[in-house]
Amino acid sequence: MLFPVSGVEVNPLIPPLVAFLVATCTAPAGVSGAFLLLPFQMSVLGFVSPAVSPTNLIYNIIAIPGGLMRFIRDGRMAWPLTWVVIVGTLPGVFIGAWLRIHYFLDPRAFKFFVGLVLLYLGVRLLYETSGRYLKSKSQMKSVEKKFNERVKELKATNQSKVAEGLPAEAIVQTQSWSVRRIEYTFWGETFSFGTVTIFMLALVVGIIGGIYGIGGGAIIAPFVVSVLGLPIYTVAGAALAGTFLTSIAGVVFFYGLGLTDVGAQVAVTPDWTLGILFGIGGFAGTYCGARIQRFLPERIIRGVLGVIVTALALQYVFQFFF
Repeated sequence: MLFPVSGVEVNPLIPPLVAFLVATCTAPAGVSGAFLLLPFQMSVLGFVSPAVSPTNLIYNIIAIPGGLMRFIRDGRMAWPLTWVVIVGTLPGVFIGAWLRIHYFLDPRAFKFFVGLVLLYLGVRLLYETSGRYLKSKSQMKSVEKKFNERVKELKATNQSKVAEGLPAEAIVQTQSWSVRRIEYTFWGETFSFGTVTIFMLALVVGIIGGIYGIGGGAIIAPFVVSVLGLPIYTVAGAALAGTFLTSIAGVVFFYGLGLTDVGAQVAVTPDWTLGILFGIGGFAGTYCGARIQRFLPERIIRGVLGVIVTALALQYVFQFFF
């Protein structure tokens, strides 16, 4: 099947299948998978024009609600964190989209930028699986210990063929929320962080996400987990929600550009059909990924994602030099 907007010719079953597999693997970490789909579109499908960014954002819009509904249903949404991420990321996405059109038109330069972003994510995720990192985060270590004890308990009593590490009572409860600081509890542990810190981080992430076409969740989730010491179980839903709303804004911005003189000179209008096919597979994948998150230790979630991301990043960086 030929997709005339992007010029891609591929079996229509491939995009949803690839998106399903990617989203299932990345959703447990609070990532929609768009950061992996964009390299797939560029390297495998040959879609390298600026229009690939908004097409990637269409995938987010359709795919994310599946996982988001599951996180909300399970009570694993840190709502104050979610709203601060959205408010900070939103203006950044518009700035990033503008930069994409004016400074990242060269596919080679854009791939190098993508490689650097992915390299940061991959190295950060792999570092978070190290014993040194876990020892430095006492609260994270406590959650991990409770998870392992819970699994052993369920296996010992044969209550489940696949032991669930998170019990029903492991939900996020907001304790306080102000312009200075946010505090919430999760599974008997208290976590807090500065509101302004998250806002500034989200702004920078929004700019990078707008350039890349990922919404920003793939960048902010590893940072919040590793630097601020928040458990991935509470960050994942917030990251997906932020990515969802900022992706809508990004698509609207790129579509508007396509109606201006800029659109007459550069391909910026998204390929709706291709984006929707990716989104259909992603919707099922994010739901499955959010569902299986409670069965997986954080260390495994980070490790698997870190290996995939780092390998892809190194490939893109090497392509730029060689």
